[in-house]
Order: sequence, then C-alpha cells, then structure tokens
Amino acid sequence: MMLIGRKLGMTQIFEESGKVVPVSVIEAGPCAIVQVKTKDKEGYTAIQIGFDETRESRMTKAEVGHLKKANVGPRRVLREIRVDDVSPFKVGETIDVKVFEGTKIVHVTGTSKGRGFAGTIKRHNFQRGRKTHGNKNYREPGSVGASAFPSRTFPGKRMPGRMGGVKRTTRNLTLVQIDAENNLLFIKGAIPGANNGIVFVRSDAK
Repeated sequence: MMLIGRKLGMTQIFEESGKVVPVSVIEAGPCAIVQVKTKDKEGYTAIQIGFDETRESRMTKAEVGHLKKANVGPRRVLREIRVDDVSPFKVGETIDVKVFEGTKIVHVTGTSKGRGFAGTIKRHNFQRGRKTHGNKNYREPGSVGASAFPSRTFPGKRMPGRMGGVKRTTRNLTLVQIDAENNLLFIKGAIPGANNGIVFVRSDAK
C-alpha cells in the first residue's frame, strides 16, 4: 500500500530505554480514492488516490471534471497504486495512516534538493589537487579522455553539471511511530527532499 504525504522535517523521539532516535516526520494523507480500475474495464487492477486540497483555478478543466465525477474536491497530487484486489476500495472514500498499522519497513520516494550547477568535487566526490610543488590544478576535473584516439569523451563520464532535483527512493526505512489522530508517520533516519516536499510512502504489502 502507498500513501502520498508531505515531509514536515526532522526531530527526535526517545525509546523506553532512553535511546534517542532521529526521525523524519511525514504528514501522510488522508488520501481520497478518486478512481478504481478493474481488469474488465482497464485491463488491470489499481486505485487512484489524491492528496493536498487546492483551488479549482489551479487545475485544468479535465482534472476538475475527473474529480467531480468521483465527488472529490480539487487535489494537487494524483497517483495510481497497483493492488491485487480492488473490492475493499470505493470511490470517494479516504485512506489514512492506519493502513500502515503493523508495518515495520517502508520505502520513501521524493525529489532530492536541487543544488544547481556543481563541480566534480561536490557532485561526484572527486579529490582536489595538491596545493604544493607548483601544482595549480586544485578543483579542476582533470583529463576527460584520450587525445589522438578515440578523440572524444565517452558517454557517462563524470563531469560538472546540474546536481540534485531528481527522483530518489530510500528503501527499507524503519517506521518508528504512527500518530493516527494527526496523520503523522515517524520514520527513522533521513528521507529525500526538502521540507514541505511531496513524498510517497510505500510498504511491500498490497
């Protein structure tokens, strides 16, 4: 099962033994069920969920009509979840953090922070050049290929360029605590993305 959520930031909680656990806090759901797809009609079984209420003026007419058909208010984020059995799900109902009760391991997908244009030291952890014995190559990437043959740079060569701002998944994170009243998930460790960024929390259970 998967829920759409928003990363609120990081904090720490204390176990009964007194051990401090760093956790990421996610406001997960509630997510409205917008569409139920069946094998007879669409060829596969899945549900579509929506998260984060917004204004109709920020959506296309097609999106507004799609949501009104399900009797669901405007939602900023829509995602589809493959499920084996769609019978427990009905259009218009909501899914909240209670679906993760009993779950210990989750996977979190988000968009990493965009760092802009970065050199090879920051982007690929290259080692800088020495600052002694007349060397002036401090932060330059160095040679990028042979000269005479093949007289080109091979694809995949690690070079300066845009860093971050890409989809990333952190797998096998420990779900420490669930706050059903406030729709919060407390997950051990760091997760991708900046605060207030949209994330997708998934368990292996369908």
